[in-house]
Amino acid sequence: MRGDDQQQTGMFSYVCLEDRVPADHPLRAIRKTVDEILRAMAKDFDGMYARTGRPSVPPERLLRAALLQIFYSVRSERMLMEQLQYNLLFRWFVGLELDEPVWNHAVFSKNRERLLNQDVARMFFARVVEQARPYLSDEHFSVDGTLIEAWASQKSFQRKDGGDNEPGQFRGQKRSNETHESKTDPDSRLYRKGNGQEAKLGYLGHVLMENRNGLVVDALLTHADGTAERDAALLMLYNKWRARLRRGLMSVGGDKGYDTRDFVETTREMNIRPHVAQNTQRSGGSAIDGRTTRHASYRISLEKRPLIEKIFGWMKQTGGMKKTRLRGLLKVSWQFLMTAAAYNLWRLPKLQKAEV
Repeated sequence: MRGDDQQQTGMFSYVCLEDRVPADHPLRAIRKTVDEILRAMAKDFDGMYARTGRPSVPPERLLRAALLQIFYSVRSERMLMEQLQYNLLFRWFVGLELDEPVWNHAVFSKNRERLLNQDVARMFFARVVEQARPYLSDEHFSVDGTLIEAWASQKSFQRKDGGDNEPGQFRGQKRSNETHESKTDPDSRLYRKGNGQEAKLGYLGHVLMENRNGLVVDALLTHADGTAERDAALLMLYNKWRARLRRGLMSVGGDKGYDTRDFVETTREMNIRPHVAQNTQRSGGSAIDGRTTRHASYRISLEKRPLIEKIFGWMKQTGGMKKTRLRGLLKVSWQFLMTAAAYNLWRLPKLQKAEV
């Protein structure tokens, strides 16, 4: 018997959002972990608000919505709010009931910029790492950096003194970060990641990865320059070395860009073995000799190091970090930290399932 294609809208619904989300949906495990983290951050959120006045958008919902934007590659806040209007999965994850109104995209953006700053992102990222503690190595790490394209065009890169006769026309001109800056995003820098590649306006994102399961244990975003990768790596390694409960040998893997005398000597002073790839074409030769390369752990570190490229690949393709939507070092740092935290949250349920 053929069914009747009725178009009459029902007045009531007796199925809650919780029942509409499949029990084995990947977001369920992520939502459980995120809720635990947000409950632990409740006192931090209390200190950001006045005790009187009109209730604002809950920061917990802002954070969950920001994570959804990363997980599902939603390219704008306007589109995210549109999805929240009719996507029941999105409503369930954020914590909105079926009848609750969705915020205006401008209201969401302003609340996010005011509350979800770099400090909040750093606290959230640290608690995500704490949740992943059973799956982390405390001895063996890898480090690398990647170029994050700025939301600014080449034509915006103009002279700082305003001496351009034809702004935006730069053919045949010599431009540098000392004499020029972007009028759209002054914090971005003109940078070439490698020989033969195009120079782009952007930032450098740095990640410290543990080698057991390839999770991010630290992330940092800096201005783009020739020494930023090594400087950021040393800073992250120092923070990790200082926070360790027990002193002992550590190792760090890296590509040929980290094979310099200063980097190798500084890591050894912190009792960290520099398992970086040898750059034999460098003037003066490689800073790594047989004392390091003869160990089996050196070869293992070089084999583990490419895992960090998977992190950058996910952050750029899924997390939207190939070209940032935000402007300014602080805002892009927030986005980079949140994307690194989202990567760990995405990996954790799979590691937990594999352990069972």
